[in-house]
Amino acid sequence: MSETMHDNMKLIKTFYTSFQKLDSRGMVKCYHEDIEFSDPVFPALKGNAAKAMWKMLCLRATELEITFGNISANDAAGTAHWEAKYKFITTGRQVHNKIDAEFEFQDGKIIRHRDSFDFWRWSKMAFGPIGWMLGATPFFRKKVQKRVAVSLENFMKNANIR
Repeated sequence: MSETMHDNMKLIKTFYTSFQKLDSRGMVKCYHEDIEFSDPVFPALKGNAAKAMWKMLCLRATELEITFGNISANDAAGTAHWEAKYKFITTGRQVHNKIDAEFEFQDGKIIRHRDSFDFWRWSKMAFGPIGWMLGATPFFRKKVQKRVAVSLENFMKNANIR
């Protein structure tokens, strides 16, 4: 088995290995300057906001365990599956989130990163009965998105990130 791994597969592996170590700097090095990130909680982050999100998550992580696999990539795009087990800081509840990631590459870096997961499943773990009752509603999703957007904005101000 002497197949060589595509450089973009190595890039994805480096990204998640850095996340396992809570090394946001290592993660951000994998991102293009003009990165665009989205997931159900952070629906549209660009540039420094996307990079700051990982820094904030790494700094605030409690009992975080990251696993990843099923990486595939070519010159233009890639995918991976990853899972995060952690204590949700807002409620102290245990979460086991299962995420599918899609990537696009430019200049040897990740230019677009989209994570997909079942928001209702996540909200039931993160928020308990309230997440179970309201997690499937657009109202609740927007409320969570607004709350984390404010949290990220405050983090960026306090860390002097523009």
